[in-house]
Amino acid sequence: MACISVYNDMAMETLQNIYVGTSGWSYPKGEGTWKGHFYPPGTTNELTYYSNFFNTVEINSSFYRPPDPRIAANWANAVPEGFLFSVKLWQKFTHPDMYQAATGQEAVISLADVDLFKSSIEPIAVAGHLGALLAQFPPGFTSTRQNQRTLREVIEAFRDYCLAVELRHRSWSDDAATARLLREGGTSWVRIDEPRFSSSVAQELPQTADHSYFRLHGRNREMWWKGNVETRYKYLYSAGEIAQLAEQVKQVGQKSNSTFIYFNNHWQAYAPRNAMDMMRALQLPLKAVPPMFLTLE
Repeated sequence: MACISVYNDMAMETLQNIYVGTSGWSYPKGEGTWKGHFYPPGTTNELTYYSNFFNTVEINSSFYRPPDPRIAANWANAVPEGFLFSVKLWQKFTHPDMYQAATGQEAVISLADVDLFKSSIEPIAVAGHLGALLAQFPPGFTSTRQNQRTLREVIEAFRDYCLAVELRHRSWSDDAATARLLREGGTSWVRIDEPRFSSSVAQELPQTADHSYFRLHGRNREMWWKGNVETRYKYLYSAGEIAQLAEQVKQVGQKSNSTFIYFNNHWQAYAPRNAMDMMRALQLPLKAVPPMFLTLE
């Protein structure tokens, strides 16, 4: 299906419906907190504040459990018209081992689970704020027959949405059947930027849907496997790196009706800083510049 297209006024001549934001908006604790780096002291509604500067955000809390529909409705009410949420799928669909470790229950997927997740994000969809669904699979999710079947089932379950799939192991890009499967389901193959290893998925991926999806995790190779959930993402893209990534976005975006770009290098608000850098590189007008960033200009 075609993605929602409601933000034409921020599109470039050659690109349509560009959504630039970050993976998550709430990082209140730890060394990597956004408080004092993006959110000024006393900020009461972080999502509303965030939406003053960006036109999209990725919901990552939905990975751990489907959101309460009342909370999802509050999110939808907190943002302006034209703002889109992309929603990360529940780990029960994509990370069965992690789900079992967290809950003590085997990750047996049922139609009830699919319906539960759909109903949890329905308030966002009804309000016209739903962008894409993200199915992120772990690096160890290789292209075996069983995993191919799992991928096919996820695509079938959520084919009525603007679905994007993040496959991180090279066995998927080495197999031409992957692109065929994604095309048949109208599913976008997520383009990721992260440290490169021998097992990494190919950097150049085929276009498999009328929407495109980028996730930029940073390139902190030294801490990638031994760092924690904060230090792993302690990486600020340089101006030159942003320029190179922007060229990739332009090439892919010219073939897309909608393009989603999310920075996940969340350490001390590096992600929103680089998101604004990307908007400048794509020549997208800035809604405003966060006061905390003015000293960095």
